[in-house]
Amino acid sequence: MRHRKAGKHLGRDSSHRRAMFRNMVTSLFRYEQIETTDAKAKQLKPIAERMITLAKRGDLHARRQALAYMMDKRVTHRLFDELKDRFMDRQGGYVRIIKKGNRKGDNAPISIVQLISAEEAKKKKKKRAKPEAKKAVETSASPATDEVSKEQAEQPPEGEGDK
Repeated sequence: MRHRKAGKHLGRDSSHRRAMFRNMVTSLFRYEQIETTDAKAKQLKPIAERMITLAKRGDLHARRQALAYMMDKRVTHRLFDELKDRFMDRQGGYVRIIKKGNRKGDNAPISIVQLISAEEAKKKKKKRAKPEAKKAVETSASPATDEVSKEQAEQPPEGEGDK
């Protein structure tokens, strides 16, 4: 029977796991970047994104839901007052997971979980716009290169015409 198989249990019972993720989410919003194992990072990401979505809603009920989950009310107020402005124009993808390597003691895979800043989001949009402009320049330059390649194809290579 497949009872209690959904999700990673991370070697903890449910109350320990819930307390651990509550602490991790609180630390993530306090420091904006934390270091943890890959498995915990993957489980943490949707929880943190849900908290940011609550902050973007910004109503009293959303604030109370976030206060009920997070461990420090000052961090919750910071999320609702300061951090939410960073994510108002994004529709998701507020948290990034970067693989760091393995931990020295037990060789566990370690990741850095960090909030995406507003500047990084703008940089990505600008980078996406540039390749389209380059394609337009390449298409206008391609007829000239086609003429040159036709001329080279008509002429025999150097040294072969002498024989």
